[in-house]
Amino acid sequence: MSGTDPAFVKFVQERSAALLRYGYVLTGDPHDAADLTQEALSRLGSSWSRVRSQDDPEGYVRTVMARLHISWWRRRRRERSFGSVPEQAYTDVGFARTEAAAGLWRALAGLPPRQRAVLVLRYYESLADQEIATLLNISSTTVRSQAARGLAKLRERWAHERTNVSTTIGRPR
Repeated sequence: MSGTDPAFVKFVQERSAALLRYGYVLTGDPHDAADLTQEALSRLGSSWSRVRSQDDPEGYVRTVMARLHISWWRRRRRERSFGSVPEQAYTDVGFARTEAAAGLWRALAGLPPRQRAVLVLRYYESLADQEIATLLNISSTTVRSQAARGLAKLRERWAHERTNVSTTIGRPR
């Protein structure tokens, strides 16, 4: 990064891990999260002089990440490609902490992308409905309806997940 503003380099070093975790919560996939984070930081680098003067570069990056994610899933429309399976697994320490609630994360990952984004922004990022609406370029009413639908699906899937686990545990071999 020669010729890059030292303040930008410092920001990337200090906040990239947290932004990567945020990307993971948005996408549900560590590889997509890395791509999303890299693209957002690249865009931040291009706009650093303007964004730095506004005193909230992390807010800018998170907004870019949310918008990029929405635009990517609009293009893909649930299309998933799988390459070859890697020989050795990689686990990020921040991602490993989510294993305690693996069923909940699986249920969240199974939601439609817009519902997942609304729930992540509302409950993980603690944003207000109007802020979410602005970020995702949708109305506040849509935010509320997507949140309600997403929560209903999460409750249903979480109850189903817990029922399957307890039935499996109590079943004789």
